[in-house]
Amino acid sequence: MEKKAKGKTKEEVFEAIEKQDVKFVGLWFTDILGSLKSVAISVSELEAAFDEGMGFDGSSIKGFARIDESDMLAKPDPATFQIVPWRPKEDVVARMFCDILQPDGSHYEGDPRYILKRNLEKLREEYDYTFYVGPELEYFYFRDDKNPEVLDEGGYFDLTTLDAGSDLRRDTTLMLEAMGIKVEYSHHEVSPSQHEIDLRYKDALTMADNMMTYRIVVKEIAQQHGCYATFMPKPILGVNGSGMHVHQSLFKGDRNAFFDPNDEYHLSEVGKRYIAGLLRHAPEITSVTNQWINSYKRLVPGYEAPAYITWARRNRSTLVRVPMYKPGKEEATRVEYRSPDPACNPYLAFSVMLATGLAGIKNKYELPPPTEKDVFLMSDEERAKEGIKSLPGSLIEAIALTEKSELMREALGEHVFRNFITSKKVEWDRYRVNVTEWELKEYLSVL
Repeated sequence: MEKKAKGKTKEEVFEAIEKQDVKFVGLWFTDILGSLKSVAISVSELEAAFDEGMGFDGSSIKGFARIDESDMLAKPDPATFQIVPWRPKEDVVARMFCDILQPDGSHYEGDPRYILKRNLEKLREEYDYTFYVGPELEYFYFRDDKNPEVLDEGGYFDLTTLDAGSDLRRDTTLMLEAMGIKVEYSHHEVSPSQHEIDLRYKDALTMADNMMTYRIVVKEIAQQHGCYATFMPKPILGVNGSGMHVHQSLFKGDRNAFFDPNDEYHLSEVGKRYIAGLLRHAPEITSVTNQWINSYKRLVPGYEAPAYITWARRNRSTLVRVPMYKPGKEEATRVEYRSPDPACNPYLAFSVMLATGLAGIKNKYELPPPTEKDVFLMSDEERAKEGIKSLPGSLIEAIALTEKSELMREALGEHVFRNFITSKKVEWDRYRVNVTEWELKEYLSVL
């Protein structure tokens, strides 16, 4: 079974461009918050882009460079070459993801893609493992981007005329497949107008690139159908928000390092310590896996999103779940981390999850017993007695925990660590001085 993506070489890119008469190539990359950036170049400029990179002003990109050190180079990765299928047939455009370089050709420390590549290289050098991930991204379709007016009143797995998103999901899946991104399945989610398309698991770098493509494809198809798609974690009060459960595993060659046939959970020591690392360090990575103020409106009890730091096999109220083992499916043994949301920066989110798991392996953390009862129904006293802690309740709480974490400083690198925290503090300051509609309704007539 293919897990590692096989991309094109530079020579194959030029062959494909000539064969398909490509006119322009979009060079894609992200800022530290995961916003997709692109610069389009003509095919005649591509050789120079491969050799030297295309210059741009880094000071204009969120969290990149100061004005006095702003010269950056975007160097395309030929393995990520794909035709952009939503463009008109007579105007063929392709895209490639880029590595961001300094003028001297060295990697730029503020490039999220480089941060993930560096963490994956460390994993390979220290353990000879490959990190695989399979995210489940949920999102909503609305009438427009001004008000969260739903398209349907469907529920989980519904197949009725209520599910107005079936055609949108089908067209999105076809477009993703056309771009070489394998889809496992798609369905209506629990909330009205909420949907999920799950991607076939891949190595973490390929998946982060695929996630960036996925988000823009979902939005593009929605726009073509005259509606709007959003990955906002909690756009509607009183219903489940959108999460991104991330299934993850470590492989050495074709061997799943998480699998042990003799263990009661079919988990190896490596797998158990990886989970223990996720649990111990969950609070300090939450600002990265849930990076928006709105993210914390989802992480509350009662809406299927995890709020407490526990693990289990069957229990879906827990932060970490280990899906049940099926005989002959050793390859599928994996850990499901359930708190992230689909609006995160995948390059950074995968980096910090991996860093916590590796800390558990390296330091031989002990895995606590699983919690197979509903944590939401337990009292505060019961949770305290069992030593169950909570995830941060707000962005500023999460940032304060990240700021104290040497593990996060190392995983993100000094530049991204510092700039990410600064950006989030600015966002929190803008939020906390805002007078909301809730406050006016609650206080204006009585105070």
